[in-house]
Amino acid sequence: MNQNLYNVIDEMTEIGQRAESTFGHLSATQINWKPSADGWSVGQCFEHLIKSNVLFYDDLERIASGDRKNSFLENYSPLSSLFGNLLINSLKKDARKFKTPTKKIVPPSEIDANIVELFAAHQTDLIEKIKRTETADWRKVKVTSPFMKLITYKLSDGFQVIVEHEKRHVRQAERVLNADDFPKN
Repeated sequence: MNQNLYNVIDEMTEIGQRAESTFGHLSATQINWKPSADGWSVGQCFEHLIKSNVLFYDDLERIASGDRKNSFLENYSPLSSLFGNLLINSLKKDARKFKTPTKKIVPPSEIDANIVELFAAHQTDLIEKIKRTETADWRKVKVTSPFMKLITYKLSDGFQVIVEHEKRHVRQAERVLNADDFPKN
């Protein structure tokens, strides 16, 4: 396995373990408690991550099988590296709130009490899909954002976007958990 693959897998494994240890014991009430009318609950953060990541599955399957070819835009966009770096850096900073780009990834109000367990299983599945792309050239394979069709980035940046997006929403869930009026058991 290449070093980038090890790094992505290690980070995603750590995120899954952190989620389970920090949130795995929460009750359904705690999972669904929202800090404000427009704020997300702990459960909504994890549901959003699952919904977002699944949008990459088709591309990952096709990359792993060798059936996927870069589109014209993916091959010739001079901005692919720029978009990847901008997105990664923006996700690392929690100062700016983003509007969810599509309703497909907006979580419902009520979330299954087992969402943390579901997220951990999702992480395992996602890691397996990423492992299967190991023979692809992560710098040459480009992907198009499932949210904005003019934005392309290298596969390596795409994986880092997923990692940083997950870290961002785990931090958001931790802020909910640490809110003064968060319900105690």
